Formats: sequence, C-alpha cells, structure tokens
Amino acid sequence: MSSRSPLKLLSLGVAASLALAACSSGSATSGSGQPAPGGTLTLAIGSNPDCVDPQQPGTNASLNVGRQLVDSLTDQDPATGEIKPWLADRWEVNAASTGFTFHLRSGATFSDGTPVDAAAVKTSFDGIKALGARAQLGSGYLAAYTSATVVDPQTVRLDFSAPSAQFLQASSTMSLGVLAPAAYRKTADQRCHGDGLIGSGPFVFESFKQNADIVLAKRKGYNWGSPLFKHRGEAYLDRIDYKIVPEPGVRTGSLLSGQLGATTEVQPVDEAQFQGNGFTEQTRPNPGIVFNLHANVTKGVLTDEKVRQAVGKAVDRKEVADTVLSPNYKPATSILATTTPLYTDLSAELAFDPAGAARLLDAGGWVPGPDGIRVKDGVRLSASVVFAAVFNQNQSVLELLQQQLRRIGFDLRLELHTTAETLQIQQAGDYEFLWYNVTRADPDILRNIFSTKAGNRSKLPAGNPLDAALDEQAATADPAVRKPAAEQAQRLIVEHAYAIPVFELTQVVASGPNAHEVGFEASSRLQLFDTWVSGA
Repeated sequence: MSSRSPLKLLSLGVAASLALAACSSGSATSGSGQPAPGGTLTLAIGSNPDCVDPQQPGTNASLNVGRQLVDSLTDQDPATGEIKPWLADRWEVNAASTGFTFHLRSGATFSDGTPVDAAAVKTSFDGIKALGARAQLGSGYLAAYTSATVVDPQTVRLDFSAPSAQFLQASSTMSLGVLAPAAYRKTADQRCHGDGLIGSGPFVFESFKQNADIVLAKRKGYNWGSPLFKHRGEAYLDRIDYKIVPEPGVRTGSLLSGQLGATTEVQPVDEAQFQGNGFTEQTRPNPGIVFNLHANVTKGVLTDEKVRQAVGKAVDRKEVADTVLSPNYKPATSILATTTPLYTDLSAELAFDPAGAARLLDAGGWVPGPDGIRVKDGVRLSASVVFAAVFNQNQSVLELLQQQLRRIGFDLRLELHTTAETLQIQQAGDYEFLWYNVTRADPDILRNIFSTKAGNRSKLPAGNPLDAALDEQAATADPAVRKPAAEQAQRLIVEHAYAIPVFELTQVVASGPNAHEVGFEASSRLQLFDTWVSGA
C-alpha cells in the first residue's frame, strides 16, 4: 500500500493504521543527519481546505498548501520583517506609494514551461483583482489597484489609485503568488480544486480528494528560490501528502504511533507529548491582529466607552494563557502580535486591573443586581460575543473570559456559529462583540479591519482620529514615518477599547523523528522547501 492511503479513523478518536509511516520507500537516507533528497512527508492538517488556489482562500489549512505551489514577487524575513527579492530581484516605489515597479529575475518558469515575465505578472494581478471578494485576502491588498503596465519583457509597473505602502509586504504573500496565464483559462471554481493550478513554485499540484488528502509533487528543475531558503535548487521532498484529519486526538495519536511525519494545530493539552523522545515542536505566534473581543460601538451597552474600558481592565490575559492555553501562547500586549512589524508594546495599558474596572462602572452608575450582574436604568450590563470554532480552544477561552467578566458584574453571552454564519453576521453588522484574529505580517491589517473606508468592524463614524492614523501609515513605505502612525493607531484602538486584545494565536507544529526542517514563512504559514525526511 502507498503512503498516500488515507487515515482510517476508529471510534472514540483513535487512529487506525496508515500503511506506511512518513517516509516512502523511495526516501533517501543520510547517515550523517544531513539533508538528503527524496521521500514523502505525510502531514496532517485540521480541516478540509475550502480551496487550494492560493489566490482565493483565507484559512491556514488552504494557505499551508498553496504556499508550496506559487512563488511571489518578493519574500519577507520572518525574523526582521524585511522585504527580500524573489521573482523580482529589485524594485522601485514612487514617492506617493501608488506605483511599484518590479524588475523580474530571468530564468523562472511556470510548471507548464512558460516564462515568468512581465506579461504573466500583469495577467496574474489582473486575475486576482477580477476575483473580487473571492480573493479573501488579496482583494484587500489590491483594493486600490488600478492596472499593470508591461514596461519591457522583464519589467512590470503596478499602479494604485491611493497610497498603498502595504503593497510591498503584500507582494510577499502566497495570496498574491503568481499563476501562469493558462491558469486563467479555467474558472475560479476549477482552480479551487486544482484544475489548471499552474504556478512557478517548488511543488506542483497532483491530486485533491475532498476530506481525505491533498498531494503535491516536486517541481523538477526548480532553481529560483527565495534567498531566505536554506538551500538552492529543487526542494528535497519528492512529495507532500496532506492528510485531512479534523479530530485533534487522531492527529496526536497518529503522530505518536509513527503513522504521520508531522501535524499542524497541536492542541495545548497535547504539546507536552511532543517535547523530547525524538519529537520536535516548531512554534511561531501569528503576526497581525491578536484574538480579541471586537466591539460594535453602536450596539447596546458597548456604546459606552467606560464600559468597554472596564471590560478591557477585567480581562486577565495571563490567566487565559496559563489556564486554557500553554506557555507557547503569549498574552496580548497590543492589538497587534509581537511578530508584526511596527508592533508597539502596550502591556501597561492592558494590565489586569479589576479594581479599576469596578471604579469605572461605579462612576458610570452601574450597580450590582440581585444575581451579581450590574444594572443601570433597568438595563443589564450584558453583551453577546459571536464566534466560530476555527481555533479548537475558542469556546474554552471565552468561557474563562465569561467568568472573569462576571466578577465585575458583566454578563458575557456566548453565541457559537459556523464560520459561514459568523461571516454573514459580521458583514451585516449584527453583533455586539466579535471574537476573531487576522494573520498578516504588516500593520496595515489594522486599516483593513478598523478604517471607516474598509472593514470598520467597530462601526466608527467617518473622519475619526483613528482613520487619520491608519491613512498616514498607509501613505509611505518609509518606516521612520510609518512607525509613529502605526503606534498611534494601536494606542487609539486600545485606549478607546474599540477592541479588547486577549492572546496571540500561535502555530504549533509537531514533527516525528524522521521529519526535519518543517518551517514557517513570515505569516506563520508552512514553508516546506527546506523540509526533508530521513529513513526509518
């Protein structure tokens, strides 16, 4: 039997056998422990990807696949946030941050043999723009994109109708990864299922069996990797076999028994099992907006800024990390995670202060009711939070927050919905609190979510000071100008409690003894170019 055989799941979340372990019989073995080409990495992911076209989806399950299929114009250093060359070996940005000219490297080709040239880049970016809302992340990155101009065969200029300093970082993401012109002869639905999914990346699409597995194969002749990669030439792995395994216990048991080479989404309760004994854990906090209670300031008691500020003071972030999560998860110290470029430490402003919360509520006329929940003018101090179970611990975290807020007389009501329902509720603005996080290694994610010209999840009025700070950080790529504006935006969000930051989501990937160098790119999605497997 092949190592591509699907996991057979038994009752009570116990894994049945895979026919082979992570390494296929064709794996090369390096007796010195050095990387060697060959073999298959069998890797578990926690949900069925909604789409394998990297330009369309927004979920980690999908993007962990899509990153391996496409190259991007640039890459981003996970350690420093610096933008590096990739398909483009150099670029210029005009003074207004509305024009970006990329000079493409020579020799890169798509898997159908056609060149990665300026015309192909233009076709790809026009294609992402044409997807509209189907490009869940790219549509935001390209909101002001107007056109691309082929300057010469190896030079392309991308133009925007408004300052878009964020675009340089966006050009490093798989959501703006470049597909071949032939890919756009297929429909968006066809590309979602792998039909016509032609990239220039180190792996090529092979098969997608819904709710079972996705298989990628090595791209022969690949030799134009990012300078951030640890080796040159082709990827080490012959294949990547993503097993779709929703049950955390099955993923854990299958890795422990050697039926998997690695697994994503290791739950906090299982982390200790992969610390030693030949197993390794790779962890990285997601950059971008942390998990937070995002307030709709036009709804119910949340119209009162003092109430929102009291909620922020009553949240014990350390207790959340210590009780429900693990040491791999950091309490939030800003609305942005610490791995986000231009992050500002606001831990003092987010200190646990239940006495301060009580003083704010007392001063506002909120008095304890017979059941301990405060009331004012016959109105209970209560708000609901809409959430989906996209992170396994969401409900447990929210139940703990519910207990913490009850101590100050605030009733937090939990409303669990499907991911699709949550999106509909968010788009309709029919919520009091939203619970979510958003991953992106650039502070402009704040503009996407908070600006009145974009997502405006707080339902703020136009022309507010936060809008001005968000616009200013978007106007220039110069960090000396961007940093103060990004800091001001973070401070305004925290000080006015438009959102209550709680914790940083962390990606935890566990690997068995035969899987090596399972890594992350800057957005904490998997980068498997340098990954290799050794023989059993």
